[in-house]
Amino acid sequence: MTDRYDVILVGAGHNGLVCAAYLAKAGRKVLVLDASDSPGGAAATREFAPGYSVSSCAQWLHQLHPRVCRDLELERHGLAWAARDIASISLDAGGQHLELLGASVEGPGVSAEDQQAYRTFHGRTARYVKLLARVFESRPPRLVESNLADRITLLKLGLGLKLLGRDDMSDLMRIVLTNMYDLMEEHFDSPQLKALLSFNSVLGSSMGPRTPNTVFGYLYQRLGEAFGHTGVSQVKGGMGALGEALAASARARGVTLRLGSRVASIDMFNGRAGGVTLASGEQLGAAVVVSNADPVTTFEQLVGYRNMETGMARRVSHVRCSGAAAKLHLALDGLPGFTGLDKAQLGQRLVIAPDMNYIERAFNAVKYGEYSASPAMDISIPTLHDPTGAPAGGHVLSAIVQFAPAEPAGGWEAASAPGGETHRQHFTRLVLDQLERYAPGIREQVVASQLLTPSDLEREYGMKGGHWHHGELALDQVLMMRPFPGASQYASGLDGLYLCGAGAHPGGGVMGLAGSNAAREIIRRGAAA
Repeated sequence: MTDRYDVILVGAGHNGLVCAAYLAKAGRKVLVLDASDSPGGAAATREFAPGYSVSSCAQWLHQLHPRVCRDLELERHGLAWAARDIASISLDAGGQHLELLGASVEGPGVSAEDQQAYRTFHGRTARYVKLLARVFESRPPRLVESNLADRITLLKLGLGLKLLGRDDMSDLMRIVLTNMYDLMEEHFDSPQLKALLSFNSVLGSSMGPRTPNTVFGYLYQRLGEAFGHTGVSQVKGGMGALGEALAASARARGVTLRLGSRVASIDMFNGRAGGVTLASGEQLGAAVVVSNADPVTTFEQLVGYRNMETGMARRVSHVRCSGAAAKLHLALDGLPGFTGLDKAQLGQRLVIAPDMNYIERAFNAVKYGEYSASPAMDISIPTLHDPTGAPAGGHVLSAIVQFAPAEPAGGWEAASAPGGETHRQHFTRLVLDQLERYAPGIREQVVASQLLTPSDLEREYGMKGGHWHHGELALDQVLMMRPFPGASQYASGLDGLYLCGAGAHPGGGVMGLAGSNAAREIIRRGAAA
């Protein structure tokens, strides 16, 4: 081995860079390795057509923890905002749109009764979100073989539940295991309002509104509110600018960052992780290895099942991590016109999800390995706030598209039934058809397009199954069971190997808590000291 470090960290995604910066601040000699030529992982900005750049995977920032931002001095290292506190607008083909921001909901189809019901609902669930946030800001407690720190955490959780009051505590226990469809039917009349909240609960997941655990998904999506965010925000320069700021902060604290260096394996010596081998054949040693890759990739490909006991290998293989969200990027020769929206509204988060049954039907397709004929969408026109992403007069439209499988029958390049198109071409056309209903004439404005399917996201960003969260956010895959029993509290279950990515507690979303919590746990255990 040519070099030796206290910590080698695999993957320069946002959690990996956060973890590395905190470890270096604590005096560790840290090396971060990544196959990509740019830092940030899925927080990336890419040119997808000549002169047109876009946040290619994650597109909104609404969960970044303020402690991480403050401790790593991200704004001093280049993080800037193109727009903050952006509202969500549920689109109506006839122009009768609904606008949601914080506890406020407005729109011609929303009654005064629904507005009041939403304010009450938002206030009550905000208390649940704050409790969840406190749990997520530290390592998850073990229920068995716990130490004093775990018992204190459990006591704090119990106290937090008690402080909710009897009614709120009973309500939380009642709804957390249920589905958004039933909860929305219980509270509201407006189909648009119910659909928008339901869409938020399934965004990035492989679930529909009727799926159990979606209420948990809704609370999870609102975590940013507990961290001081209202609505979503757009980063100036695209999400890749966040990755660059994190990399600059890490380097300022002494982290060595090697990009374009693919890790081929995490090397085990007598049952303990002791370094890595690069695709080039170069070997690097470390007292501790930390993986920011998803858990399945970490254990299956980098460690190898031969280096773990059978039970652990089985638990790894059972992690549910099939993504169902695609991204469509459009290079446009002008600003699109959405029926009933003015220019200021075009810069908001636009959602196509007319009602809950529409979303459920869209989800039904992916259950059978198919893509939705009428998909739901989360749409951004980032060049309204940051014109540097397109040539003069041009614009970019980027849409998260629900739902699409990792691979349809025969693969995305295989011919689909209608007209000899490939599945990729056919699905792109279906999405454009849907956009055309809300933005007449947009098809004629398209200069170039790019569809990123879950399999593309897996290949480009190393996310198994193309799942944003590195594993489904369901109650059997969170807290002390994330990513699976035996690999909690950021320890992998293998000596010397830790996890710090979205597959660890608390999960996905660009918040940085998995990385900061993992660093704190490694330091607490005295690993790599």
